[in-house]
Amino acid sequence: MNEIGMNHYIEAAFAHFDEYNKQDPNIVHWEGTDYPQEYFLAIKLFDWIVKLSPNAGEALLLASRAQHIGRWEIPRHAFPLDKPGYLLWRKTLAAHHAEKARGILSKLGFSDTVIDEVEEIILKKKLKVNPSVQTMENALCLVFLEYQYEDFFPKHREKIVHILKKSLLKMDAQGHRFALTLSYSDEGIGYIEEALAQLGTKN
Repeated sequence: MNEIGMNHYIEAAFAHFDEYNKQDPNIVHWEGTDYPQEYFLAIKLFDWIVKLSPNAGEALLLASRAQHIGRWEIPRHAFPLDKPGYLLWRKTLAAHHAEKARGILSKLGFSDTVIDEVEEIILKKKLKVNPSVQTMENALCLVFLEYQYEDFFPKHREKIVHILKKSLLKMDAQGHRFALTLSYSDEGIGYIEEALAQLGTKN
């Protein structure tokens, strides 16, 4: 495929991913507008991928719009509400996202090589080794911090620093730098700075 054709194929895949995610019954309210939650988050994830990696490859761009495709179809309450149940839910979700993305990309005629690369990113294999997977992890954490964190931490104050430390450990220095450029409440930034200090991260 030439560059024009490549763009056409990517845009077609985006359209299919977006159409699927617009079926999400969960709604997010942002700046006066309502959006299907996973559609909104996929768009924002794509935006962060482009910001973090302006020359992102085809597989990373595709994965950005399909990373959590169909997430609402496997709810957390369908699994035991303990740590093993949570881990099983996350593993099941990842396989679900990869399967949905593979099905759409196969129908659109993408090569097995590209589809395998997309799947590796969605499943977050080889974190800290595969640059595309690392960029995806950075972007996922940044989407959470920018669009979900301020509503999340008041409900989890007792363990928010621990949660942040786990997320920040998955990020690299570039991710940390961008995280500190976002707007937070005084309380919110306090927890982030405490988590970074406990990790011994220098910025």
